[in-house]
Amino acid sequence: MDYVVFDAHSDLPTLVWEERGKGESPVLERNFEKFFGDYVRARVASVWTPPEKRVYALRYALEAFRRFKSDVHEGGRFELVTAVSEMDEAVKENRVALWLGLEGGEPIESLDVLETFHELGLRVLTLTWSLRNQIGDGVFERTNGGLTNFGVEVVGKAEELGIVIDLSHINEAGFWDALDVTSFPVMASHSNARALCDHPRNLTDEQLKAIAERDGVVGAVAIPSFVDKERPTLDKYVEHIAYMVDLIGYRHVGLGFDFVYYLREWGGKGVEGFENESRIPSLIEKLEERFGEKEVRAITFENLRRLFGHVVG
Repeated sequence: MDYVVFDAHSDLPTLVWEERGKGESPVLERNFEKFFGDYVRARVASVWTPPEKRVYALRYALEAFRRFKSDVHEGGRFELVTAVSEMDEAVKENRVALWLGLEGGEPIESLDVLETFHELGLRVLTLTWSLRNQIGDGVFERTNGGLTNFGVEVVGKAEELGIVIDLSHINEAGFWDALDVTSFPVMASHSNARALCDHPRNLTDEQLKAIAERDGVVGAVAIPSFVDKERPTLDKYVEHIAYMVDLIGYRHVGLGFDFVYYLREWGGKGVEGFENESRIPSLIEKLEERFGEKEVRAITFENLRRLFGHVVG
């Protein structure tokens, strides 16, 4: 079968920011086969603010958006999209549809700033990275604080603008706060099942069920420490997908690889047998062994398309 993949999370803008800062371009076009290959035809490209850049997060994010947009426009095989109809057209023409996101709300200093980012193309907001920001606490904070008052306002504004709320990285108190103040579907773009791998970045059964009850989607992540503590392999990655499908249904599970092998800070060994995009055919083969064509198409693309259609339009 022919499949296309919608990847719910990628840090490629970080690489583009670094490479274009050194005068290299076009980064994506030069690395097309490496980063996208024959399968990835839609992807959330999120700007992550590293801890050392938090003191000038807004400036960094704006620079990263500009450099990424410039890089995309220098290549003929990409399109920055802000609507599902634009994504569908790009995929139909065998181009890669890229959605702009922020991984962590550090640059969001006010609701006006959030609206400005929306005007620049932002359609996905991961509320926190793993540390505390002005919106709420990340999973590695010890205070167990939920959303701040400002965080509640941000969620409401994102709902009004049509920005997908991403609950990966936020702590449990903030997770439940977010669901309490929005009625929209949400996603956890790159998280696995905590029942299979006890890591704070993974989700409990109760969290997984809550996302499904909102008609949301969880993107299975291919970060080794989120897959298995002893020996992260492709088979164990697929086990997370299968577990979540059994628990919450195939309509609520997607893919959020978070491949970071190309970043200096996070480079290293990946999931055995699923280290990068070139291994997607092996993943598809494993999924076909467990699920029918309808389920595989839903997991690889259609579930995220449905979510974005509901929230973004």
